[in-house]
Amino acid sequence: MEYDRLLIAYNKLITIISRQQGNHHHPLTLLYNFLTHSLNLFGIRFAFYCNFDFQQVISMKKIFTSIIIFLLLSFSVKATHQRAAEITYKHLYDLTYKFTITMYTKTSSPADDSRNYMPINWGDGTGDEIERVYFNPIPDVYDISLNIYEGTHTFPGPSKYTVSVEDPNRNFGVLNIPNSVNVPMYVQTELLINPFLGFNTSVVLLNPPIDQGCVGKTFIHNAGAYDSDGDSLSYKLVVCKGAGGYDIPGYSYPTATNFFKMDSITGDLIWETPTLQAEYNVAFDIEEWRYGIKISTVRRDMQIEIVACDHDPPAIYSIDDTCVVAGDFLQFDVTAIDPDGSNVELSAFGGPFVQSQNPAYIDPDPAGGNDTVTTKFNWPTLCTHVRLEPYTTIFKARDNGFPVNLVNFKTVFIKVIAPAPENLIAEPLGTGINLNWEKSTCNNAVGYHIYRRSGPSGWDPDYCETGVPGYTGFKIIEEIDDINTLEFRDDNNGEGLAHGIDYCYRVIAVFYDQAESYASNEACAYLKRDVPIITHVSNDSMDLFSGSVITVWSKPIELDTIQYPGPYRYLLYRNDGIIWSNIGDLIATFNSLDDTIYVDNDVNLNTHTGPYSYRVDIENLIVKPIGSSQEASSVFIRTEPTDHEVKLLWVPKVPWENEYAVIYRKDPGSTTFDSVGSTEFGFYRDKGLTNYKEYCYYIKTVGHYSLPGLIDPLVNYSQLLCATPIDNVPPCKPELEVYTNCEQITNELGMYLPYDSCNYDAVKYYIYHLPPGAQESELIDSIAYTHNDTTYYLHEDLSSVVGCYYVTAKDSVGNISERSDIVCVDYEECPIYELPNVFTPNGDGKNQLFTPLGSRSGNPKANVSRIDITIMNRWGKTMYTTTNPEINWDGKNQNNNQDCPVGVYYYVCDVYIITLAGEVKSTLQGPITIIR
Repeated sequence: MEYDRLLIAYNKLITIISRQQGNHHHPLTLLYNFLTHSLNLFGIRFAFYCNFDFQQVISMKKIFTSIIIFLLLSFSVKATHQRAAEITYKHLYDLTYKFTITMYTKTSSPADDSRNYMPINWGDGTGDEIERVYFNPIPDVYDISLNIYEGTHTFPGPSKYTVSVEDPNRNFGVLNIPNSVNVPMYVQTELLINPFLGFNTSVVLLNPPIDQGCVGKTFIHNAGAYDSDGDSLSYKLVVCKGAGGYDIPGYSYPTATNFFKMDSITGDLIWETPTLQAEYNVAFDIEEWRYGIKISTVRRDMQIEIVACDHDPPAIYSIDDTCVVAGDFLQFDVTAIDPDGSNVELSAFGGPFVQSQNPAYIDPDPAGGNDTVTTKFNWPTLCTHVRLEPYTTIFKARDNGFPVNLVNFKTVFIKVIAPAPENLIAEPLGTGINLNWEKSTCNNAVGYHIYRRSGPSGWDPDYCETGVPGYTGFKIIEEIDDINTLEFRDDNNGEGLAHGIDYCYRVIAVFYDQAESYASNEACAYLKRDVPIITHVSNDSMDLFSGSVITVWSKPIELDTIQYPGPYRYLLYRNDGIIWSNIGDLIATFNSLDDTIYVDNDVNLNTHTGPYSYRVDIENLIVKPIGSSQEASSVFIRTEPTDHEVKLLWVPKVPWENEYAVIYRKDPGSTTFDSVGSTEFGFYRDKGLTNYKEYCYYIKTVGHYSLPGLIDPLVNYSQLLCATPIDNVPPCKPELEVYTNCEQITNELGMYLPYDSCNYDAVKYYIYHLPPGAQESELIDSIAYTHNDTTYYLHEDLSSVVGCYYVTAKDSVGNISERSDIVCVDYEECPIYELPNVFTPNGDGKNQLFTPLGSRSGNPKANVSRIDITIMNRWGKTMYTTTNPEINWDGKNQNNNQDCPVGVYYYVCDVYIITLAGEVKSTLQGPITIIR
C-alpha cells in the first residue's frame, strides 16, 4: 500500500514539475533535482527517514530511475549515437547554396534510424530542418551507419556566415570526451560571400571520417579534401565542440608517446603513437584561401578506434611532388609493401580522379596481393586541368591485419601547367618595339602578361617553374585580357623607349584563377642609335663646391644621313625639376656632332632646392628636328635628421640603370670627405652620429646602359648637403607582462624596453589601466625606468584582478613611445568558482566550512563580485543564505543556529563573475553532503 502511494506521489510530483519548467527555485524542482543527483548516495538513510525497508527503496529507485530515463528521452530521444560529422556546400546561383550534412552514427543505437530530419542553423538568424536523403549501414564496417542530409538556402546578402548543426548526442565511451554520451555532436562550416572574390563551393572530403589504429603503431588519416575551385587549402587541429557550439569542457587531444599533430599543407593527421585502447574523437578545420583571404572553413569531427594489435602499417613508395604540361600523359608507379608480409590493398583518391574530362586512374584499381603490390598512376591531362594550385593525389595502402586493418597514406602534389606561348618576336620601330607571338594552345586561357628587362637574362625556367619570377629582373609592363590579342607595342606608355637599352621580353598565358603558363622564349631588341644618348648629368667632380653641372652625351652613330643630310646641330635644354612643364630652356647649341660635353656654370646644385634635368635634341638645318635624347636629371639628395642618425634619399630620373651609390661624409671639424658606405637602393641610413653636430654629404651613383659601345660605367655626383642629427625618436615600444596574485588580489606589472639604441635615454614609464566593462583607460601611475632591466609595479587595493593594462615610455627630452601591447587579465586567471559536494563540520579543524573549491588556492573575490546562494534540505526548506563569495557555512541552520543533521542538502547559487566585458551571472546548483 505504501509502495502504491509512493508511486502515485511520484507521478504527481512529475506532473507538477512539468508545469514548473524553467523555475529552478521551485521547491519541488529542487527536490526532484536533489533526488536525481543523490538517491544512490543516501538510499538507506532515506528509507530510514521515510520508514521504508531497504527492498522498498530498491523498488522505488527502479521506478524513479525509469521516470528519469523517460523524461530524458522526452527531451532527447535521438541521443547516444553520433560518431562523426561534417557540413559541405555547393554554390547553385546568386546567393543560393546547397548544403550537405554527412553524419556517421552507431548502427546499434535505438536512435540510429529515427533521424529523418536534421535541424540546421544558417548563421543568418534563421534555421531549418533538412531531409535525410540517404541512410544505410556501411558494408563491411561494424556498427556504423552513413546518414546524408541535403537542403538549400538563400542568404540575405554578402557577409560571413557560420552554418552549424547540433545533434544530441555522441556515442557512449569516447575516452577523450568526458561523459560523451551526454555531449552533443556539433559541427560548423564558415563561408564568406564576397562579390569581389567570387562565389565558392566548399571542399569535398573523399575519405570517410571513421578510422582505426593500434596501440603503439603510427596512425595516419587524410580527409582527401578536394576543392573544385582550385583554392589554396590549409589544415589545423581544433577542439571538438559540444552544446551551444562551445569547446567541450575537459576535452583533451589523444595521448601519444611522441606527438599528435596535423600537417598544415598535406592534411595528414599523424598520431605517433597511441597509448590506450579506446574510441577517440578529434576535429580539424580545412581552410580555403583565395587571393590571400580565407573564404571558407569546413570542420570535420571524426572518430578513431584504437585497439591492441601487433602488426605495422604498410609503407608506400612513389615519386614526390611533380608537374605536367597540359596535354601530356603523366604516368608513374606506386608501390606498397607490408612489413609483416600480409595481404595489402593499394588505392587512390583525390582531385585528379574526380575531373569531368579525362580523369586520372590507376591500374590495377585497387591493386591487391601478398606482401608487395604496385599500381600505375595514369592521367591524360588537358588544358581544362590547368589551375594555380596543385592537385592533391592521395595513395592509401591497407593491410589485412587482425583485429584491425592498418593504413598508410602518401600525398603527391601534381601541378598541371599550360605550355608557353611560342615564337615571340621583338622588332624596333621609331621610339618603340613591336611584339608578336602565337596564340596559346590552351583556349581556356583568359589573356597574356608581358614582361620586360634591360639586357638578356640568360634565364632558363626550371621544369616546374611557371610565370616570370622577380629574381630574373623582368618586370610586368602589360596585362592583356583577350586570348586572341597577339601583338603589343612597347613605347613606354607613349613616352618612348630609351636609346642605348637592349630591351628583352617574355610573354606568358594567364588563367581565370591567376594560374600562369611557362614563359615564352626571350626576344630582345634596341632602338636605332639615330639620336643623342645622354650619359651624365653630374656635379662637377673636379670642383664639387662650385655646384656646376656637367652634361655629357653620346653622338648618334646610326643616323640616316640620306633622309637627314647635314649639316647638323645639337640643342641643349634645361628644366628646373624632374617634371618638364614645357620644352625647357635652351641653354646652348653646338654645330659639331663631336661636341658632346657641356659645363653649365649658370646653376649651382649645392644651393638649389631641387634637381635640374637636361635633354639634347638634334636637328638638320634644312629639315629641322630629327629627334631627342631621353631626359635625365641630376642626383639630388634629401636628408632627414633624426636621433644619432641622418637618412639620405635620392630618386634621379635617368634613362640608364644605376647599380649602386657610394656615400661620402665630412665629419664635424674635418676638411675632407670620406666614403662611409654604399647601397643599391635610393636611400642610406648614416648611424652612430653625435646629436646637434653638423655632417656634410654627397653621393656618387654608378650605372650603365645595356647596349654595348657606350661609356661604361656611368658615374654621376650629387650636390653637397649638410644636416644635423637631433633627438626626435621616442623610446622603443615597451614589453609588458602581468603577474596575477589571486589570493592577495593584486596584479604585478613587469615592463622593459628591448635592448636598442632607442632606449638609452628612457627615464620613465606611464601605466594605464582599463577596469572591467570600462570604455576608456586611465593613467594610474608612473614609475622610473630601470636601465637595461625589468621594472616592476604592484597594482594593489583592487576590487578584482580583472582588467587590462598597457604602458608607455618617455625619454629625457619628452618623446613618448608607442604604447605596449595591451595585456588583459580575465576571470580565468584565477580559479573558477566551483563548489564542493561534501564537507565535515565536526570540530576537527579540517574542512569545517562549506567554501568554494578555489578558495584553497586563491581568494574567490579575485574574480567574483558577489553571490546569491540558498542551501535547502531535502524538503526544500532554507537552511542558509549569503551573498559573500566565500560562503563560510558552518553546517548550522541559519534560522535557529542548530547543527543540521548529517545528510544531503541542495544549493542554488547565482554567481556574479567579473569579466573584461563586465559582470556576468552564472547559476550553479547541486547537492552538498554533511558528514560529521
